[in-house]
Amino acid sequence: MNKSTIKRWQENPWRIVNSLARRGWLSCLSDKAYISLIYRAAFGKKLNWRTPKTFNEKLQWLKIYDRNPVYNMMVDKYEAKKYAADKIEHKYIVPALGGPWENFDEIDFDNLPEQFVLKTTHDCGGVVICKDKVSFDMLAARNFIEHHLKRNYYLSCREWPYKYVKPRIFAEKYLSDVELGDLRDYKFFCFDGVPKLMFIASERQSKDQETKFDFYDMDFNHLPIINGHPNSENYIACPVNFEKMKELASKLSVGVPHLRVDFYESNGNLYLGELTFSHWGGLVPFEPEEWDEIIGSWLKLPIRD
Repeated sequence: MNKSTIKRWQENPWRIVNSLARRGWLSCLSDKAYISLIYRAAFGKKLNWRTPKTFNEKLQWLKIYDRNPVYNMMVDKYEAKKYAADKIEHKYIVPALGGPWENFDEIDFDNLPEQFVLKTTHDCGGVVICKDKVSFDMLAARNFIEHHLKRNYYLSCREWPYKYVKPRIFAEKYLSDVELGDLRDYKFFCFDGVPKLMFIASERQSKDQETKFDFYDMDFNHLPIINGHPNSENYIACPVNFEKMKELASKLSVGVPHLRVDFYESNGNLYLGELTFSHWGGLVPFEPEEWDEIIGSWLKLPIRD
């Protein structure tokens, strides 16, 4: 390891902890001990378990003390379609094209259309996009998917809902937006059925630029928040289905202290993306820092039994 690498690690303890976690060297720690460690590494301060105030602190508290078994279904990217179909109209759910399969060799590519998306059910980022079956790199797709199938996503941030999700693969409809040329994510922070904040993830398919996050209130006023990615320099119009997004996000999050509900707009049509309990695992700061407390004030923690 060279001196510059050592210096970067010394400046960011989270790199060290995350590296150890990915190697499985911290798996012996209890969830609470592990979360206390990674929170301190990420924020440089002790986690307030007794009276958490910030959004990120409260997300850690919920990982330990809010363990509703239905959450396992909600984060399983395949099973979540069934959960959502009981609460919102089926037309808002991205159609599944096949699966779930337990390994790559089970995938019946002959019965898939020319364009499709492969996803793993149990983690984040296990996505392979096929825009043309003729030029589809099967070997690269296999290696990527098999790598993700071996990944224990729960261990990285101890997000309990993922602990019992079975690693599988499924195919779903390929979405695009002809007008924008950029399939944007619209992500709503909801608190027991009340959407209070959203951000738009844009420029995600650009190879030359970093993904952009722009935050808005429920009247679509742009907010001065940076979290994980910079704001876009481009004008972002209010999505056509903004009001419907709020309505559906409310229906899907009723009874849950906090749920992030994600949507896509594809050529004017609205689709549910996924459901997330711990945005960034609760381990990425907000700038300015005051927003961590503002958002935290909206999250009312359940009473412990």
